[in-house]
Amino acid sequence: MTSAPLPVQSAALEREFREFNLVRLLSSVFQPTQGKRFCILIDLPDLAEAKGLAFLQNPNRPIQQRAYEHFHLGLKDGGLLTLGATGGEIFAYEQTGGSNLDMPDLCVDMSGRELSLEKDVYSKYDIILCISTFSATAPLTAHAKKFGFRGATLHGVNDVILNSGLAVDYEEVSRDAEKLRSAMTRSDWVEIDFTVENGPDMTVRLQLGQQEAQKSHGLCRGDTPDVANLPAGEVYFVPQGAEGCFPLKYEDGTLGKLTVTGGCIIKSELIEGKQSTIDAHNAKLADDPMTGVLGELGFGTQVLPVSGADIQDEKVLGTCHLATGRDDHLGGHITPDQFKRHQNATHDDILFAPHKTPNFDIKQARMHRDGVTTVLIEHFQPSKYLRDALASE
Repeated sequence: MTSAPLPVQSAALEREFREFNLVRLLSSVFQPTQGKRFCILIDLPDLAEAKGLAFLQNPNRPIQQRAYEHFHLGLKDGGLLTLGATGGEIFAYEQTGGSNLDMPDLCVDMSGRELSLEKDVYSKYDIILCISTFSATAPLTAHAKKFGFRGATLHGVNDVILNSGLAVDYEEVSRDAEKLRSAMTRSDWVEIDFTVENGPDMTVRLQLGQQEAQKSHGLCRGDTPDVANLPAGEVYFVPQGAEGCFPLKYEDGTLGKLTVTGGCIIKSELIEGKQSTIDAHNAKLADDPMTGVLGELGFGTQVLPVSGADIQDEKVLGTCHLATGRDDHLGGHITPDQFKRHQNATHDDILFAPHKTPNFDIKQARMHRDGVTTVLIEHFQPSKYLRDALASE
């Protein structure tokens, strides 16, 4: 099966990608910034690497190095002055090992001094940028609501993301996200049909209960505590139930058929690859069933280049994704305490995109709303309905 192309960039959708500009990004996302105190969080497998900025010499820390070079130095070398802000310090916490797992309270500054995230960071800074290996959106959102700060999570940042997803006009991103949110909100359900190379056709239906669709649009303004996930550009729902089957490509390349009932993955069956990978997933589902709960359905809203990192690639128009696990940061009710094991309380995205899943295709994704069924995506291309929504004034 050949990969479907990414959406054609029509004149109405084209973005002129620019060189990353920190001041432009932060002033756009957090307006106003005058008088605000900024800081940067990074994650390290060994906090000893923070002392004397030792991580800058480790070739295995490219994300943390970009945090220092593009964000810390960008703030200290005139960015703070331009923004009318203060701070810019870096703090490191120990890597959690999983997407959106709760963060430890212990952190260190760049001298290696031990501090507390709650006492020394969350309560002392107005705007916190978390540039990490593993996503921290869920825990940081919970802390923002408790301590009153605003922030952004930018896990997995690479050079492509810096010069595309973080260099766009976020006013435009927000407008497009709202257009597509309005076009999909209050749906009864969404169905997605999959065709799989050397495998069965599958369909999964996600019940949405006419809920208001939400958007990740990159703007985190005003006095309301909030955390933006950057790059942004997504319309999403918290499913109220789901039935059917969908394919999954595991990290080792194994392909599985996942059966969903009652909104939860109950089993995986081998299509291609290692049976041991399937067995391990089924054992995890049996041991901790909350790991199979579907907590998100999302649709990309931007025209962006493939970055190789899901944080940007799930925001590409024509793609969609599901997520398992905690969804409290999305307005859902799945919280870490409902999992049997702490390390399982993650929020894990399952991205369907031609570069990520070339072995299978989205034959069609459609929604049912107001008694009418409308096509949203076919073969990783946005439908005329979505294109017309984006072109509207």
